[in-house]
Amino acid sequence: MIDLHSHILPGLDDGSRTVEDARELARRAAADGVTAIAATPHVRADYPTRPEEMERGVLALRQDFVEQRIPVEVLHGGELDLVMLGSLDDDALRRFSLARSERYLLLEFPYTGWPSGLEETVADLGRRGFVSVLAHPERNREAQADPGRLAEAVRLGALVQLTAASVEGRIGRSSQRAAQRLLDAGLAHVLASDAHTPEIREAGLATAVEAVGDERLAAYLTVEAPGAIVAGEALPGAPPPRARRRRRFLLL
Repeated sequence: MIDLHSHILPGLDDGSRTVEDARELARRAAADGVTAIAATPHVRADYPTRPEEMERGVLALRQDFVEQRIPVEVLHGGELDLVMLGSLDDDALRRFSLARSERYLLLEFPYTGWPSGLEETVADLGRRGFVSVLAHPERNREAQADPGRLAEAVRLGALVQLTAASVEGRIGRSSQRAAQRLLDAGLAHVLASDAHTPEIREAGLATAVEAVGDERLAAYLTVEAPGAIVAGEALPGAPPPRARRRRRFLLL
């Protein structure tokens, strides 16, 4: 499995504090079947991470994991605040792209309030050659009330990343219900940990994969779609939405 959202780089944001934290996250992820983790530090006003800081951190962790014999590849990335996008030129966006795909950007969806101009942002980035990957919208109150509001952004090319802890129910029933509704509607594309520290949203996807309740869909969310993103390719065809398959099974 590939985990495309983590705060594993030590000392850059509210994630890993030390290299020991990062090692522990990686070891737990490896034990769970994860082979690669994207380091996606916050890029926002309170944590204004620069591309070169992220790049140095990725290089240092890669070297450390080789020395420590931790079998997890560290990939480039960044979790970009929607407000900060206007201050980043296309070169910076390419450097912050997931796995240096120069195509896929992880955008931080706010926890409260519907982001102003979301569809316009998705469309504008698309015209510039970028694909928006919306991080954890199931934790947003407005999205929880009406997950279907994301459909237009998805129609315009956005992808939706769900957090493992939401799918499992570890961060509340509201997030879990919204995640389930997005899965049922075919509006979810990637499952990731959003790991911060060994104590806060720890690494690992296996429990969430079980909670998805559909082996084919889980493989798409954790292997097929993330693999295409890492390669900078278009996503493969998704399996039918869960709700549609449930109706078909009932008819049979």
